[in-house]
Amino acid sequence: MAQPAEPLGLTAAADLAAGFADWQRWLQHERRASPHTLEAYGRDLGSFLAFLSGHLGKPPGLRDLERLTRADFRGWLATRVSAGLAPTSTARALSVVRNFFHFMSKQGRLDSAVLATVRTPRLPHAVPKALTADEATEALDAVDELSHDPWIGKRDTAILALLYGCGLRLGEALSLSRGDVPRRTDAETGSITVTGKGRKQRVVPVLPAVSAALADYLAACPYAGGPDEPLFRGARGGRLHPRIVQGRLQQLRALLGLPESATPHALRHSFATHLLAGGGDLRTIQELLGHASLSTTQRYTDVDAAALLAVYDKAHPRARGTG
Repeated sequence: MAQPAEPLGLTAAADLAAGFADWQRWLQHERRASPHTLEAYGRDLGSFLAFLSGHLGKPPGLRDLERLTRADFRGWLATRVSAGLAPTSTARALSVVRNFFHFMSKQGRLDSAVLATVRTPRLPHAVPKALTADEATEALDAVDELSHDPWIGKRDTAILALLYGCGLRLGEALSLSRGDVPRRTDAETGSITVTGKGRKQRVVPVLPAVSAALADYLAACPYAGGPDEPLFRGARGGRLHPRIVQGRLQQLRALLGLPESATPHALRHSFATHLLAGGGDLRTIQELLGHASLSTTQRYTDVDAAALLAVYDKAHPRARGTG
């Protein structure tokens, strides 16, 4: 495996340059960082050391890093603002510098607690990226075409139905057991108990179309099991890995021409956005999503108005039982 390259013109004293090289080797061999990540990390740390060289009037060494104050770090952050760099870029660079300090500290080569007191730049308000109702429905209808094994196609359909029809996080869906599945497949709405972040539980309604998709999958699944066995199985019978579902969405993006934002989590966003567009109130949606704070749920009110109008009067497309 190729050795990570030191950034051209690295401005650092010999002891710091050696620490930089050790850090990059650790990232490559222990953290399995990609060449792109190594390059990006090296560039971020290199720019920080270049700032220090001008700030201190000499190439910095490890002892110089130990003597840095909060004012020194704020000065570095201020130069990035003056240069017009995005807050997200600066937040990443600060994270890289913290990573290097932590690595050197664990090796006993650097002792500094100041960096922990430096605040990360405020990041721009993120608006959830939801699919349109048609895009979400199309993904549900097409996902079973991606597998040669019918039972796996039914499994994938059931998973996407849970994410979009119930607003589950992917991890919540994959942690379900067979005994969690509601038995109702008729016109009635069942419910499912979900364990979310912080081990908090919530009860989520399960639409008949979702119950039917789950029953269809379980009837075809070749792996039997009791109520405590995993609900969603991989091809070899083990608990299904999230990367498989993420890969399915990647395939669907290519097959259907969906946007890059079409991920498993986007289906959860779509669930909330489409309910809100159909007149659902924020408090109810907050409970369904398992958000601890209403302010988190309020992000969905910022979704583009045109997207909301496109699904108005469709409280939830899957509730019509067309899937």
